[in-house]
Order: sequence, then C-alpha cells, then structure tokens
Amino acid sequence: MNEKTSRLPPSIDEWLKEAKGMPEALEQGMFLIHNGVVRQTPRALVREGVDDGSQVKGMIFGYDEDKVDQAVAETYQMDGIFHVRVWLNEGTLKPGDDIMYVLIGGDIRPHVIAALQSLVQKIKTECVTEIEQF
Repeated sequence: MNEKTSRLPPSIDEWLKEAKGMPEALEQGMFLIHNGVVRQTPRALVREGVDDGSQVKGMIFGYDEDKVDQAVAETYQMDGIFHVRVWLNEGTLKPGDDIMYVLIGGDIRPHVIAALQSLVQKIKTECVTEIEQF
C-alpha cells in the first residue's frame, strides 16, 4: 500500500495579503484563522472522556474535495462573509502536523465567528476522514 505523505501548509501571511488586496476588503472588519493540528490525545478522550491510556501516534487523513467546495460555497452565503479560504492536508500525519487551515473574512465579529465555527464543523463532520493510529 502506498502511503501519501503530508503536504506543506500555506503561508497565512500570503493568504491575508491576498484577502486584503481584493476589492471587497474594504467591507471586511475582521479575519479569523483556524489551524487544526494532529494531537497526541485520542478523540475518544477529548470528546467523550474515555481514557484507555493510549496515545495517538499518527493519523491517516483525507477529504472529499467536492464536499469541501460545497461547504465553502455555503459559507459565502452567510451574512457578512466576503472571503473564505481552506487548505486541507492529506496522507499520513503525525502529532503536531497541520490538518487544516481555514481563513474567514467578514464585516463584523459575530458573523465571522459564526461562519468559522460553521465551516470547520461541516468540514470535520461531512468532508473528511480521520483514522487515528495508536
């Protein structure tokens, strides 16, 4: 079986520079960035409190590009959102590796926070596969 290796993450400085250089930048008062990272603590412990003493040694991560594109399109339909950018890693990742970056730009804080939360939740629950390795 061929294992994909992780990809290099984007430059957040470049993403912000690009976003601020667009015509709609004058309508935006806030940018938020999410950086998801592979953690050593198992999902079962963090989410459900189940502690079997194991630690994550790696993760196999993949995503459905069409579903991600749809989630991004839906985010643009939210109130006050003018800029959305997503990068997802893929392949075999280790603790500390970047899983994803999401950048949201919009008019006011409540709109941007809601959009970021909604998009990350949708990506995590509908667009990706994560298999923890112990």
